[in-house]
Amino acid sequence: MGIFGKIMGAIFGSHAEAATPSGGTSSTATGGAPPTSSTSGTAKATPMGAGGASPGPGTVDVAAILDKAVAGKGEKLAWKTSIVDLMKALDIDSSLTARKDLAKELGYTGDTSDSATMNIWLHKKMMEELAANGGKLPADIKKS
Repeated sequence: MGIFGKIMGAIFGSHAEAATPSGGTSSTATGGAPPTSSTSGTAKATPMGAGGASPGPGTVDVAAILDKAVAGKGEKLAWKTSIVDLMKALDIDSSLTARKDLAKELGYTGDTSDSATMNIWLHKKMMEELAANGGKLPADIKKS
């Protein structure tokens, strides 16, 4: 399982392994998942057993899950704006090498040596993928 799969699994539970990034090559899941906006080619995760509050059918409250994870860390982690902090909150390797691997998985075409730009892109893309796979994000997170 790649880094993207680990992040999705940590948030959505074990059923998130069916999810692939929008740039992935797997076919779209059609069975029972509620339609989401403009991310064709993305398999929808079934957020069962995610351990967080479910605001509605087929959705997972991402903020509740990540806020709970951050609370257990004993340090201030800004997961709403930082891909590094999001990964740390989920106990996923947040090293530059891991982030470069995640960027490759998600189809980043920019310069991976420019880590600041890559990190911003990664966070935005991760929020898009979470939303596309049934994640409910807080209104203060820009999804597009």
